[in-house]
Amino acid sequence: MAFQVHNKAIVELLYKALLGEVKNMDMVSKLVASDLEWWFHGPPQCQHMMRLLTGEKPHNDGFRFEPRSVTAIGDCVIAEGWEGKAYWVHVWKLKNGLITQFREYFNTWLVVRDLRPPAWEDERQDSNTLWQSQPRDLYRRSLPGLLLAI
Repeated sequence: MAFQVHNKAIVELLYKALLGEVKNMDMVSKLVASDLEWWFHGPPQCQHMMRLLTGEKPHNDGFRFEPRSVTAIGDCVIAEGWEGKAYWVHVWKLKNGLITQFREYFNTWLVVRDLRPPAWEDERQDSNTLWQSQPRDLYRRSLPGLLLAI
């Protein structure tokens, strides 16, 4: 779907701006709604994205969000990555090309499921899982798990 490709491109542009790869940092304020709905799950000291988006911390100071994968599902875009020992997942929700909602998960195994009853012609048959975390070092440690219903 074209809007999914567009939404994914917007989120990828946001990460590039936050990494300093885009010269115009004012672009961030044009991509994110001023009344962004925010939800965070993880240790309080890991609220790095909030500090970046509010300007509390400059984009080139410390923690770097470099997504290892970015996936568009409906009006959501899911990005995941790791920085050092921290594994993170971001779920961005967009409306008319503007980021309106943000969910941030640190060191958490996330499963995204569609809870609508499957249509008769639905090819997925018995699985409503749309996406799940793929942390690179899961075999070495245990992560708490969360289910996100969309």
